[in-house]
Amino acid sequence: MFTERLQNAINDQINAEFYSAYLYLAMSAHFEAEDLPGMAHWMRMQYEEEVIHAMKFFDFMNDRGARVVLKAIDAPPSEFGSVVDVFAEVLAHEQKVTSLIHNLYTLALEEGDYPTQSLLKWYIDEQVEEEKSASEVLSRVKMVQDYPPGVLMIDQELAGRAAPTPPAQEE
Repeated sequence: MFTERLQNAINDQINAEFYSAYLYLAMSAHFEAEDLPGMAHWMRMQYEEEVIHAMKFFDFMNDRGARVVLKAIDAPPSEFGSVVDVFAEVLAHEQKVTSLIHNLYTLALEEGDYPTQSLLKWYIDEQVEEEKSASEVLSRVKMVQDYPPGVLMIDQELAGRAAPTPPAQEE
């Protein structure tokens, strides 16, 4: 059985995951407007992945008989800077999400909630991948930021990002 404190924290995390999705969708719209369809696609795939993350928490709560309480999602920014600025923001955002996951894990340890600890190990591993991916793209766009053909080459490469796999299919 969940403690109220842990239920509230996971409900907050569900909200944070949906905000992440909303942020990446806004970034996708930005790149569409900038005629960078590959980067727009990459952000759209990131959006889909964040929805999957939120739903994994959602399903976990329901599976354990806890109450999911959906909250209002803050509006993401509507204006973004350069390609480098956007991917720097992606990396910073993923680092923030990592800290939220770590805080949740600490709380699950304090509460002695083993099922939540087990679930969060998946998220901890996932955040390593998220930060690595964002860092790699950021590093590459920094290299070519003043060379438009290079930006277009990276844009074309990012168009090939595959759709995320829902957790039930990952096993």
